[in-house]
Amino acid sequence: RSLFLLSLLSNTDTTMKFAASLLLTAVGTNAFTTTPSNARSTTTQLAARKPFISGNWKLNPQTKDEALKLGKEIAASITSDSPDAEVALFVPYVFIESTMGVVGDKLSVGAEGVCPEINGAYTGAISTSMLKSIGVQWALAGHSERRVIFGETDDYINAQCLKLIDQGMSVMLCIGESLAEFEQDLAGSVCAVQLKKGLKGISKEDMSRVAIAYEPVWAIGTGKVATPEIAQNVHKQCRDILAEMYDQETADGVRILYGGSVTPDSVDELMSQVDIDGALVGGASLDSEKFGRIINFKPAE
Repeated sequence: RSLFLLSLLSNTDTTMKFAASLLLTAVGTNAFTTTPSNARSTTTQLAARKPFISGNWKLNPQTKDEALKLGKEIAASITSDSPDAEVALFVPYVFIESTMGVVGDKLSVGAEGVCPEINGAYTGAISTSMLKSIGVQWALAGHSERRVIFGETDDYINAQCLKLIDQGMSVMLCIGESLAEFEQDLAGSVCAVQLKKGLKGISKEDMSRVAIAYEPVWAIGTGKVATPEIAQNVHKQCRDILAEMYDQETADGVRILYGGSVTPDSVDELMSQVDIDGALVGGASLDSEKFGRIINFKPAE
């Protein structure tokens, strides 16, 4: 067969084309089939996002001793048998350093907010450089309580996000709709506006340092939880919006967390949804047993 091919190749161009056709037949056309560059990521690729379980202590607890006890107990719940997940606590400024000291390297301790200004006449404000100097990597931006109670606008929240990224830190941007907006089927529209305004000016290269927390306002602290199907639907819409803003690869790499009365009873089913990559937990993060169970969620088989 080798001699036959050599003799063919020594002849005319027509013979060379014939030899090439023989080669194609021998190896099969599938060997030359290419995958479209814009193909949707597979489930396996999507599952590569590392889960992110986080707690937001808000205006709690009331003393340093209580904060240290709680932080130590939460850290103790993370063992070699725990899921391979990133864990973080967002705590009041005054407890950040002391909480870092008791949790060690088991989890991150972040800030509940930040001022987009670096210095100047901003009484009561905390800057990114101050936080970075004590080892803080993560901070929240856009939580509904900051939007509603403290009047933080989309522009102000965007400035927070930009400053954190500029300082080499990471941000968890919180978004979500009110009950009235949810009942009018406006969840996707509200999230689209908050995502586009909040992330304005952040490049796709920097999106690796951004996490999104979808928190339906009507479920925060109310005991109401969006069903896993409702949460998954909104998370999928958010990922589609990110794909429109950047590209599909970038969108598939962003972790989107669910927040809104997450409990030990609801976490497993929530975490089984393909586009839910973690949880931002409020009330349950103040109970080490409950939060420990959430950290140790049972991954879908």
